[in-house]
Amino acid sequence: MRMDWRDSQRMFKREVAGRKRRRRFVSLVMVSLVIWAIARFAGIALYASDYDFSKDEPTGEPADNTVLPTEYNSPTEKADLLVKSIPPAKREALHKRDLQSLIADARYTNLRDQEFDATLQGQSVRVETSLDPSLQQYLVAQVSDSISMHTGIVVLEPATGRILAMVSFDKRNTGKNPCVDSSFPAASVFKIVTAGAAIETCGFDANKELTFNGSKYTLYKSQINDRITRNTNRVSFKDSFAQSINPVFGKIGSHQLGSKVISRYAAAFGFNHSIDFEIELSPSEMTVENDSFRLAEIASGFNRDTTLSPIHGALIAASILNRGGMPEPSIVDRIVDQRGAVLYENRPSSIGKTLTPGASQMVYQLMQGTVLSGTGKRAFRGLGNDRILSKLRIGGKTGSMDNRTRDARIDWFIGFAEEKEGTGALAFAVVVAHEKLIGTRASQYARMAIEHYFRNHFSTLRAPHTDARG
Repeated sequence: MRMDWRDSQRMFKREVAGRKRRRRFVSLVMVSLVIWAIARFAGIALYASDYDFSKDEPTGEPADNTVLPTEYNSPTEKADLLVKSIPPAKREALHKRDLQSLIADARYTNLRDQEFDATLQGQSVRVETSLDPSLQQYLVAQVSDSISMHTGIVVLEPATGRILAMVSFDKRNTGKNPCVDSSFPAASVFKIVTAGAAIETCGFDANKELTFNGSKYTLYKSQINDRITRNTNRVSFKDSFAQSINPVFGKIGSHQLGSKVISRYAAAFGFNHSIDFEIELSPSEMTVENDSFRLAEIASGFNRDTTLSPIHGALIAASILNRGGMPEPSIVDRIVDQRGAVLYENRPSSIGKTLTPGASQMVYQLMQGTVLSGTGKRAFRGLGNDRILSKLRIGGKTGSMDNRTRDARIDWFIGFAEEKEGTGALAFAVVVAHEKLIGTRASQYARMAIEHYFRNHFSTLRAPHTDARG
């Protein structure tokens, strides 16, 4: 049967349309292959730009779990590091807790250099720490001949949690690091928690009048009775903190806060919670009971069951400077292999909020009172005339308590120092376990650390700046 011209025309059009569809299909396949190839070879760069570094865990892990830096000095450096950071097959990305089992704690004890070599996952690596070598070496030298049983000094950047100095002394075990020992009685350092809770839940301010009977530094059941006699002492909230008056804080805990509030604020300040760190760090402990006198002991710090590590103490001080934000501590900035590939890089993060900004500011003022007129005044004598210290705002909290075995007197000073005009700031914690003889006190070590760090800081600021031509 012959086709007329209309049938032939329709067949011709169908053949043309088919050829067009086939060409479009082939083109689509080719474009898809090109896009896949580009994505395949540029995948690591795409991952680097999409990674959410503000979270502890990534939103989506790449196939090789590569850990990359967040900032680069130039596009060339970025490209180079992206290539170098591609790890060998099956190497897993490292996180802060991983380092606890991969690098021995002893490697960090009384370091004198900022970097050290180690073996990690069977290969030689360089560990770059956050330590300030000048401050670290200076403090190591100060405690080397200590007559105390234990000494632990931690100094850190309050905004980031990066540790600038971590110095330890243990008479019985030279390999032990008291800075990560969470068994020290917190003593009156816990009054920071109580003060913050009273400000936020009871509306306390610095001038609120409070009362107590008997001695400032004892705590008997009769002293928490809320009675007024002709011998009753009256004191402001600010002065009761500065002088660390136990009966005042015991009554606050027993009559005004109660067990639920104390527990809630202790948790906010990190007690009974694990803290991520490159060195294993047991939680600081606080156990609360409904017994009235027990609550008084806890709120005033007049007990041996509430414990604290120097690392945690420095974080508490940092949170006051940070308007309530507690940073996560770190001592390792980076780990690189022999090729320069970055195997681990610290990403500063926050543990959480301890107090509101307003309450933090009030506790800040209370801690300044400790140094200006309270239990820390002697160690900071001459503060206003000192050429270094006079340029700073300094605050702190003392604490003193016999240890559980009653063979040492635990002596605390935690606090902060920041420029009155500038951005330099420190948070620190010092614990000293004195034996029969009282050696260098915790507050004296704190003053040493502040003076040395800021002397160097101000010298750097005064140093003339030269251009690339010298």
